[in-house]
Amino acid sequence: MEFPPDGSSDSPVAVSAAPAAADAQASTRSLGAVLQDYLVLAKPEISSVVTLSAFAGFLVGSPAGLDGGVLFWAMLGTALCAGGVGMLNHVLERRYDARMKRTAARPLPAGRVDPDAARRVGLLLVCLAVGLLCPLVNALTAILAALTAVLYLFVYTPLKRVTKWNTLIGTVPGALPALGGYTAATGHLGTGGWAMFGILACWQMPHFLSLAWMYRKDYERGDYAMLPVVEPEGDSTAAQMIGFAALLVPVSVLPVLTGAAGWIYGVGVVPLGLWFLWTTITFNGERTGQKAKRVLKASVLYIPVLVALLLVDWFI
Repeated sequence: MEFPPDGSSDSPVAVSAAPAAADAQASTRSLGAVLQDYLVLAKPEISSVVTLSAFAGFLVGSPAGLDGGVLFWAMLGTALCAGGVGMLNHVLERRYDARMKRTAARPLPAGRVDPDAARRVGLLLVCLAVGLLCPLVNALTAILAALTAVLYLFVYTPLKRVTKWNTLIGTVPGALPALGGYTAATGHLGTGGWAMFGILACWQMPHFLSLAWMYRKDYERGDYAMLPVVEPEGDSTAAQMIGFAALLVPVSVLPVLTGAAGWIYGVGVVPLGLWFLWTTITFNGERTGQKAKRVLKASVLYIPVLVALLLVDWFI
């Protein structure tokens, strides 16, 4: 797959001018400002959720006790891989980001960072992650990290402009880190790991569809085939949000049924899921940006609370 050309147009002038502009800006900016831009490119808000989901998988795979050393390297590798993938995603989508109000000021479309430099750093982070995970955790977890990067960058990312099913397809690379956390603790694929994979896959649909609804006009300007863009009436968006939030409730109980989590987690995760489901139902009743934002906020809280429940359950 080819990386898209620089700039918001396909002209040779735009392609050649963007790196030069980025170099010129970088030479006059402080190191702190440059590092801040690279942090933005690493998508810390997404990378933190990815790492947290991997930690949840590790907890589920460690009923008898945590191996602190393995946990450290697993979380570091997961965070590095997520940051590198986020950076490469910015590189791939910089031309489209330039068209959208929400993303036009990002470091690459704004010309503050050279795309070639961002590509090199992103590749370095992904390679470093896999290079750490393989010898210091296990080969299976390293393979899952590499698979996550490939699927996210070369399957999900291009499909965002091709099919409305891109969000559903994107749940696979989005949920693999939770499974990777489990394999980091156990060294094998197991029912507890697949349960965590299912939880993250179901959670992602209301999370990303609510975001897509809030910014549907922007996504249309960026030429993204997001479901709220393709079907602006919102029936399919609301139905999928409710359907996956409803499915999340029984799926979230699977760690208890498989013996990977205890009753404290089970007692807490059911009302958590029902509350999340309720926000999607209220969105269906009033399909506004405000109601979609409420779903998004609930989804952002869901994963940390789920991890907290697992921690309490694990310690008690």
